[in-house]
Amino acid sequence: MAGTDYSQVREQYRELTELLIEKRLTITTMESATAGLIASLITDTEGSSAILKGAFVTYCNEAKIMQGVPAEIIETYGVYSPDTARAMAKACRAAYRADIGIGITGSFGNVDPNNADSVPGVLYYTVDFRGRLTTYRLDLDPLPTRLDYKMRAAEEVVETLLMMI
Repeated sequence: MAGTDYSQVREQYRELTELLIEKRLTITTMESATAGLIASLITDTEGSSAILKGAFVTYCNEAKIMQGVPAEIIETYGVYSPDTARAMAKACRAAYRADIGIGITGSFGNVDPNNADSVPGVLYYTVDFRGRLTTYRLDLDPLPTRLDYKMRAAEEVVETLLMMI
């Protein structure tokens, strides 16, 4: 999969960004596993500054807590959990007063030695659309590179958003 052509995913993000602009809906993200890729793909389309309010890359637990995820959620349910993804989506949407908040967390090809709940290839993401939260689990088969994992997760998120809006 190395050298994969991601033009289809990029096209979906162009479509999403144009749709958000047309509908005057704002969006923000709090990304862990994807490390800001979703926000980056949104900004690849001209005019995205009208709809992307900002984004957080919260790769470690402390960063999530600093941006509004309750420490108790992480301590009780684990950082790689649907509960944490929901808290991330809610926190970023509230911080930026956006219409849509995306929270995404999970492990890719290896076990995270710092977090006992790490299951390689399992991600959780939540879409907070004006206070209505929907959480998804994504199980990824082994992929050759971290970019492949991130793009696959970003593809799943954009497909969800395009169906919702």
